[in-house]
Amino acid sequence: MNRRNFTQSALMAGVGLATVPKIFAQSDAVAPHQFNLKYAPHLGMFKHSAGDDPIDQLNFMADQGFTAFEDNNMNTRPVAMQEKMAATMQKRNLTMGVFVAYKDFKNPTLARGKANDRKAFLEEIQASVTVAKRVDAKWMTVVPGTIDLKLVDDYQTANVIESLKQASAILEPNDIVMVLEPLNWYRNHAGLFLKESPQAFQICRAVNSPSCKILFDIYHQQIQEGNLIPNIEKCWDEIAYFQIGDNPGRKEPTTGEINYKNVFKYIHSRGFKGVMGMEHGNSRPDKAGEIAVIDAYKQVDDFLY
Repeated sequence: MNRRNFTQSALMAGVGLATVPKIFAQSDAVAPHQFNLKYAPHLGMFKHSAGDDPIDQLNFMADQGFTAFEDNNMNTRPVAMQEKMAATMQKRNLTMGVFVAYKDFKNPTLARGKANDRKAFLEEIQASVTVAKRVDAKWMTVVPGTIDLKLVDDYQTANVIESLKQASAILEPNDIVMVLEPLNWYRNHAGLFLKESPQAFQICRAVNSPSCKILFDIYHQQIQEGNLIPNIEKCWDEIAYFQIGDNPGRKEPTTGEINYKNVFKYIHSRGFKGVMGMEHGNSRPDKAGEIAVIDAYKQVDDFLY
């Protein structure tokens, strides 16, 4: 007997649909899409579809087939919410991506090498270890601050490297990686110390720690330096994390000029198992726009042929 005939017979016999065996009730369920890479949405990206509750949003992400999640603001959330989100991620097999451990967009905090600045930086790194353990995060973002216009570049670089070496000494015993994020000068963050992937590569090589690696933000580096795949190739050994956004607009892939299908194909071909943070907005601010984001990722993830 097929499901339709079974259901009709059950109704005729006065049996409610709630009594239909579970095997029949699930036969029409749609399996989550299986992505080739660990794309990581963030809170708010699917609020029209899932509602405002962070837990509902995490469950929605997992239901769509996403296998990771990132939250820049995780360390500012109440501890109870961190714990609740961590439990949900563990239950739904969502890998926790980055949160921001340290950032300064206004001052040359690490570049100028002052003892008080370094002390404050290391205290924030130490505090972030507690958050990382609570939410099972392996990566945390570091933005070293601005350039110091009163100091030669090489001295600034040496100061930054020393601070990162000391931070690595805190992170290595905890198996946590700070990822340095170069940010573009031309559209978003003029004057920041760290702006290009070769610069980040040089610094990571100098720090020489498994706890100091690169966050290669594809959006920022398309604006700052272009030549994406060759630069990813040259930096490969020091890259631990990617973030995504098309240009112009910093929206989902397919809305700008970046050939994300080819970029993702290359990253996948190198055997990358880490997280691909979806650090961008939606091109449309409604539920249909959220579905468009999901469909865009399905489209650019279709690179195995």
